[in-house]
Amino acid sequence: MTVPLSGIPLADHAAVYGALHQAGFTDVWSSEVAGADAFTPLALAAIWQPGLRLGTAVVPVFTRGPGLLAMSAAALAETAPGRFALGIGASSPVVVGDWNAVPFTEPFRRTRDMLRFLRAALAGETVDRTYDTFAVRRFSLERPPAVPPAILLAALRPGMLRLAGAEADGVILNWLAAGDVPRALAEVGERRPGFEVVARIFVCPTEDASYARTLGRRLITSYLTVPAYAAFHRWLGRDEVLGPMWKAWADGDRRGALAAVPDEVVDALVLHGPPEQVREQVRRYADAGIDVPVLALLPTPELTTGGAEALADLVARLGPHAGEGR
Repeated sequence: MTVPLSGIPLADHAAVYGALHQAGFTDVWSSEVAGADAFTPLALAAIWQPGLRLGTAVVPVFTRGPGLLAMSAAALAETAPGRFALGIGASSPVVVGDWNAVPFTEPFRRTRDMLRFLRAALAGETVDRTYDTFAVRRFSLERPPAVPPAILLAALRPGMLRLAGAEADGVILNWLAAGDVPRALAEVGERRPGFEVVARIFVCPTEDASYARTLGRRLITSYLTVPAYAAFHRWLGRDEVLGPMWKAWADGDRRGALAAVPDEVVDALVLHGPPEQVREQVRRYADAGIDVPVLALLPTPELTTGGAEALADLVARLGPHAGEGR
């Protein structure tokens, strides 16, 4: 499950983590855009629910310096030995440049360089090296983790997918349908033992299809108009079906862009329906090759009106233990 959950203060997440563990969820994965940072929700989970595995999906490679990113990762790896996976990615020009005042230049090389630096630093090595996009002079962690975390790479298109397959411990996919998974994994290539495929999957478990599709259209027009995601979906073959949305967006017609997203695209990228139906849709991702399907729970009318009791029931119905009489 993606954490923290929307609308619930971090201070109240002890009960959330307990409910997730009870429902059979094995992992909690954070994100980092403009809400909570990636590490704090996981640090809380490490203490409050030590049975859960932790992962970042993802930490941007531009917004922290190499040494600071290594220290943050090492601290969490020390807190949860053997239970933490570090996911890194390029992020976007808006997050990096507009919000964090860092030039978004050469994202592929920066990501590759940070991956190589982190591999060495988290293994306890002293790093004294000039990379293509930065230089590090005689850096070594004072507290290298006894169990270095796996390092996973967020990837969309062939170059980054191939880099993940060649040098990372896993790949993190995002904003794709279950049917898109084989094409992405073909670029990753032959996977080494222990290599993990993670995917964030947006779910809106409600029987109100109109509500779910309206919310899904808003998300799709917000995300898939970002140049990297637009190029990703062109590569996946959605140029024709999403072309009208991209044109309307470029023309400044936000309402027209929303209306131009077909139902079938929304239904493929934002899973909705009763929780049991959503679980079966998620299973298609696993059948397609996803090792760790990470749900991103979107708000629903039932959650808005039902409060904590509705959330607990929903988590139980979504979790792997649903249907086992628990």
